[in-house]
Amino acid sequence: MLSFSYGRSPNPAFRIKAANLGGWLVTEGWIKPSLFDGIPNKDFLDGTQLQFKSVTVGKYLCAENGGGTIVVANGTNTSGWAIFKLWRINETNFHFRVFNKQFIGLDTNGNGIDIVAESNTPGSSETFEIVRNSKDLSRLRIKAPNGFFLQAKTEELVTADYEGATSWGDDDPSVFEMTINGSMQGEFQVTNGYGPQKAPQVMRVILTCIDDILAYQKHWSTYIVEDDFKFIAGNGLNAVRIPVGWWMASDPTPPAPYVGGSLQALDNAFTWARKYELKIIIDLHAAPGSQNGFEHSSSRDGSQEWGLTDDNIQQTVAVIDFLTARYASCPSLYAVELINEPLSPGVSLERLNKYYKAGYDAVRNHSPTAYVVMSSRIEPIDPSGLGPMDPRDPRELFPLTSDLNGSVIDVHYYNSNKSMTVQQNIDFVCTNRSAQLNQITTPDGPLIFVGEWVAELPVPEASKEDLQRFAKAQQEVYGNATFGWGYWTLKTLNNERKHWSLEWMIENGYIKL
Repeated sequence: MLSFSYGRSPNPAFRIKAANLGGWLVTEGWIKPSLFDGIPNKDFLDGTQLQFKSVTVGKYLCAENGGGTIVVANGTNTSGWAIFKLWRINETNFHFRVFNKQFIGLDTNGNGIDIVAESNTPGSSETFEIVRNSKDLSRLRIKAPNGFFLQAKTEELVTADYEGATSWGDDDPSVFEMTINGSMQGEFQVTNGYGPQKAPQVMRVILTCIDDILAYQKHWSTYIVEDDFKFIAGNGLNAVRIPVGWWMASDPTPPAPYVGGSLQALDNAFTWARKYELKIIIDLHAAPGSQNGFEHSSSRDGSQEWGLTDDNIQQTVAVIDFLTARYASCPSLYAVELINEPLSPGVSLERLNKYYKAGYDAVRNHSPTAYVVMSSRIEPIDPSGLGPMDPRDPRELFPLTSDLNGSVIDVHYYNSNKSMTVQQNIDFVCTNRSAQLNQITTPDGPLIFVGEWVAELPVPEASKEDLQRFAKAQQEVYGNATFGWGYWTLKTLNNERKHWSLEWMIENGYIKL
C-alpha cells in the first residue's frame, strides 16, 4: 500500500516512469489514421470547418455578424464568419454551426426560403443535405429541408428556392466551391462517423460483416494487448497512464454516439497490470462538454463547454466516483487524474478549483491511498492563441493542494521548437524546463508529474544521435519530477509520427531505460 509519508515529500521512494496509452480508449486520429478509413464521406466528420464560395457571385457564404441574423454571400476566405462547422447526421445530411454557435436554417417565421443563422438548437429546419459533384468533390450544392437548393442570388441575398438539375457550371447560382479549413478526428468523430450500426463493429467486435465483407475490426481488443504490458514491464517502465472518456461511466449503454465496451478493455488493463506488476494512472482525458475543445477531449466541433454549470461539474465528479469505486480495491491503482489539460481562459481557476476539491473528495470516499492528480491549466504559447500549448503557472493550484494529502500536479512539456536548432532545443530542456520544475517543486507542496513529453524534433537535419541526446536530456530533467514522468505515447500506427511511439523509440535504440 502507498504511504503518504512519501505523498508530501520531494523525494518519494517510488517515481513513475510511465507509458501513456494514447489513442486506445479515447481516439486521436493521428495516432491510428486507419481507424477512420471505412467511414463514408470521411472528410465530412463532426467539427469539419467548411467554406462555400459562390461560383456566380465570387464570394463566400457567411453568417452576418457571426450569427443571429441572415446568411449572405459577401464573405472573404479570411473571415471567421465564413466558416461553417459540421454536425454530422449521416454521410450526406448535416447541421451547420456558425461563429456565434447558432445553426443555419430556413426562416420559418418569414417566407420560408430565406436562410438565417438564429437557432441555438438544431432541428428539422436546420438539416441540410450536401450533394457533391462526383467528378469534382470540391464542387457541391446544398439542399434545404424544403427540398430546394440554396442559391446566391446576390451578395446580400441567399435563398433556398433553386430547383432542377445542374451541369456544375460557373453560371449556376446553386453551385459552390468548397474548401476544408480544418477537421477533427476524435472519439465523437469516429463513432458518429461510422454510425450506430457500424461503430460497435469497428470498436469492439472481433469478427464481423460490414457491407457483406468479412472484416476484422477490433480496435479496443487489438490496439493495446497483454503483450504491450509485458513489453512495458520488460523495458524499465513501471506504470501506464490510461486516458479514458466520461461516457465510460455509462457503459455498456453510453449516450449516442459513443459505443459500449471500453470498460471491459479497462478491466483487462488492470488484470494485465497486476500480472506484470505495473501501476495504473486513470486519466480522465475527455470530460463532458470538452475541457479544451480539442479532438482528444472528444469535442464535437471544437467548442469548449466543460465546467460552465454546476450540473456539468457534478456529472464529471460522478465519473470519478464511478471509476474510483470500481478499481479502488485493485492493487495496481496508483492514481486518478481528475481531468486532462483544461484550457485557460475557457476554464476559470475558480471553477477548476471547485471541481478539483469535489473530485478529490470523490476519490477519498473510496481510496485513502490513491494519489489524486490535478492537471495544470494550459494556454497557448503564442499570444495569437494558435500553435502549441504550455502549462499556465502550476503554482496557481498550490493554495488548493496545500491541505490535500496525496495530491499531484501534472504538467505537460512539449519542447520541439521549429525555429531552434537541435542543440538549442536540448539546451531549452536543460535550462528552461529544469528551472520551471525547480520553481514548482517545494518541500511541503504537491508532488510534480511530467505526465506527457515526447522526443520529437522538427529539425529536418536531426540525426539519430541528435534524437538520442534530446530524449536523454528530457529523461534526466524530468527524472527530477517528484512524482515521475510519462511518455506520449506507447505506440502509433503512423509512419510520419514514429518518434511519438515509445515502443518504436526503444526497439530502434533511440531511448534506453
